[in-house]
Amino acid sequence: MTNRSLVVGAMLALAFASAGAQENANDTLAKAKAAGTITMGVREASPPLSYSLGTRYVGYHVELCEQMLSKLLPGVAIRQMAVTSQNRLPLLQNGTVDIECGSTTNNAARQQQAAFANTTYITEARFAVRTASGIASVEQLKGKTVVTTTGTTLVQRLRKLEQDRNFGITVILAKDHAESFLLLESGRADAFAMDDNTLAGNIANARNPADFRIVGKPLGIEPIAIMLRKDDRAFKSAVDGYLAGAMSSGALETLYARWFMAPIPPKNAVINIPLSESLKAAFLSPNDRPAEAYEDSR
Repeated sequence: MTNRSLVVGAMLALAFASAGAQENANDTLAKAKAAGTITMGVREASPPLSYSLGTRYVGYHVELCEQMLSKLLPGVAIRQMAVTSQNRLPLLQNGTVDIECGSTTNNAARQQQAAFANTTYITEARFAVRTASGIASVEQLKGKTVVTTTGTTLVQRLRKLEQDRNFGITVILAKDHAESFLLLESGRADAFAMDDNTLAGNIANARNPADFRIVGKPLGIEPIAIMLRKDDRAFKSAVDGYLAGAMSSGALETLYARWFMAPIPPKNAVINIPLSESLKAAFLSPNDRPAEAYEDSR
């Protein structure tokens, strides 16, 4: 064997070893079984998908993930860890959390950094305003102050709205959804732009829900999904398999009704967002299509 052949062989061996090491590092199921625990990323203020209730976290995606992980990893402890819009991707990538069960939009840019389970919620992005403001449409926000949360897709959507319509709106960014709603509640912002479910959840838990309403045509339709580490085919296959069963049996629709159409804690408020036709279609034909696919089909 020539020296060149030896060098090429060594390089191939290193490449295969590196690929194998990467695959092992991303093997969430094996990691959880070995450690006896799996860490689930949750959100503090994304009701009814994922939100804090005292010292624990609840919601549609939280309960779904807990049921799923208990089935996929019997005997493995499930640990909850709060993440934010800014740190959810880095914490997933570096292994601090193993799965993110919050309110994350599946889009093409994020698919470069993470994987997504099949869609379990579809949202419309709109505006929450104070009822007394009289604001009822996007056009009435011209010259107004609009808040959204750092690290969310609404940042780009508001910038595009400003560019397309030259509204002269002032966009301010809050650290999380709770702060965004507080800025609206206190009058420091005229509107809060976010997913309809997050807006409805925050309004339902406000001191006086009647003081707020959701207005405007949708800024966009976005699939929301459980986020997984990239290149972990075994875990994604297991998660998607569980979801397919829950969708076909009607169990996921029942869970949806529990969080969107019935009273939820802490105030026994009802979010009242019926299962949409687009989500019904996603349950019938499970898929992990990004937001851009929905935009193209409009």
